[in-house]
Amino acid sequence: MTGKKLITAQELSTILGLSVDTIWRYTRDQRIPHIEIGPRQYRYVEAEVLKALGHRRAPAAVCEQPAPYTGSGSSPESGADSGKMTHTEFAQIPAEAGYILQLIDGLLVREPTPTYRHQRVSRRLQQILIAYFERVDPHGEIFNAPLDVYLDDYTVVQPDLFYLPGIRPAQRDPVDSLPDLIVEILSPSTARTDRVRKLNSYQKAGVPHYWIVDPVDCLIECYKLENGRYVALTRTAEGMFEHPDFPGLILDLQALFAEA
Repeated sequence: MTGKKLITAQELSTILGLSVDTIWRYTRDQRIPHIEIGPRQYRYVEAEVLKALGHRRAPAAVCEQPAPYTGSGSSPESGADSGKMTHTEFAQIPAEAGYILQLIDGLLVREPTPTYRHQRVSRRLQQILIAYFERVDPHGEIFNAPLDVYLDDYTVVQPDLFYLPGIRPAQRDPVDSLPDLIVEILSPSTARTDRVRKLNSYQKAGVPHYWIVDPVDCLIECYKLENGRYVALTRTAEGMFEHPDFPGLILDLQALFAEA
């Protein structure tokens, strides 16, 4: 691998749409080529790792499309971003069986509907969150996909789960009240979108808490907004899960990720 650009585990995780923990596990198990530059310090060559995993840059089922047309509001004089699809234009696109359509920073994102494993974990987590917030915020609500959430005129997403506090109820479609918590549950076809594009969109919108749930590696990554940027608070793959900002919320990860 001499003479080729070396990248970090964090950079590789973004490229592959995997958690950093998974990259480190693949490294320990010798599943991917790497260079050890110091004790527990590794670097990678992207092309070599992709070849070893038989991996392409992005799942073929995921398609990000720039707007095929622009509305009257996208001229330079209007102050809008030229070439980006707006919410108004997005709302005119017909639904497509077997796929979820979302608008992220002006790009149309088309992804296949979730797997049964994804939905099983989503249902279990939703039941837990509903029970918890009924105690701490009786007027708050937990919603699940498919339900459009409007973040700005160029971003309309369908989070797997989200919590609206009682002081910011849903009042119109698409929902334009800012969630306090958004949860995305990874599928093979959505990992890159959830870890990169959606994370950036939720950070930009000011969503206080963003969780990424990985049913394959059985872990939860929690991000908290601090000074306008997400900071990773908790990443765990076993035992009981507790979040410092949600006292009394305890998750049994073995039960959450159980196969049946």
